[in-house]
Amino acid sequence: MIGDTLSSQNTDTLSLLQQKQISPAKADSDSLQLADLHAVQEVDSGFEGTPISYSPRTDDVIALTLLACFFLSSIALARGKKFLTQQVKDFVLHRERTSIFDTSTAADVRYLLVLIVQTCVLTGIVFFNYFHDTCPMLMVKVSPLLLLGIYVGFCLAYFLLKWLLYMFLGWVFFDKNKTNIWLESYSTLIYYVGFALFPFVLFLVYFDLNLTNLVIIGLIILIFTKILMFYKWVKLFFHQLSAAFLLILYFCALEIIPCLLLYQGMIQVNNVLLIKI
Repeated sequence: MIGDTLSSQNTDTLSLLQQKQISPAKADSDSLQLADLHAVQEVDSGFEGTPISYSPRTDDVIALTLLACFFLSSIALARGKKFLTQQVKDFVLHRERTSIFDTSTAADVRYLLVLIVQTCVLTGIVFFNYFHDTCPMLMVKVSPLLLLGIYVGFCLAYFLLKWLLYMFLGWVFFDKNKTNIWLESYSTLIYYVGFALFPFVLFLVYFDLNLTNLVIIGLIILIFTKILMFYKWVKLFFHQLSAAFLLILYFCALEIIPCLLLYQGMIQVNNVLLIKI
């Protein structure tokens, strides 16, 4: 009897010790489960964030491009001020002389080319913002950097093709000196348009200029540029009223239709990109 009693007490003692050993482990397990439950509840109680749509004002590439345009313009104005000023005087006063391509230095021609490229880049940014407002889905499906490169490439190709067309028509219908003066005047007008476009692009990108103002200001710059071209054409090539019809025909064929083709070409490329990508 005494042995049975001792054996029973030992068994009870062992079971109590085992329960005490198991209880901390069970408490730890319960604590982990409660922590997991709280974490799940915190996740479930949150909400999914809304992704921010693309905006040109937050694009580092556009910011760096505009900064580069600013520095290039500053360098060209600082080092080629005399050359650029003489260009404006010759354009307005219409002086019959040899072309700058025969008398200017290599540095002057480099400044001219840099400013022309800058105008094409700024024009590409204007088209980029226009299509960003009119076709937001395009920015979602296609890389904005690719689109910007395409629009700038279109503007460069447009300028180059018009330059070649002017050279061909001048070679066919007019003398070499007048053709060179016209190409010089056209280049002068193009890079000064770039100076006008720079503040316009800054307002467009960073001050959220709406689509209506974009179109209105863009058309004002374009129409003013075409008026200056028309003025130079009259001074150079047409001195009689009898040639007015021919002048209007040339102007429509060489200035208005190419602009429409440029715009339609960009729209077609956008449609292709939306379908293929």
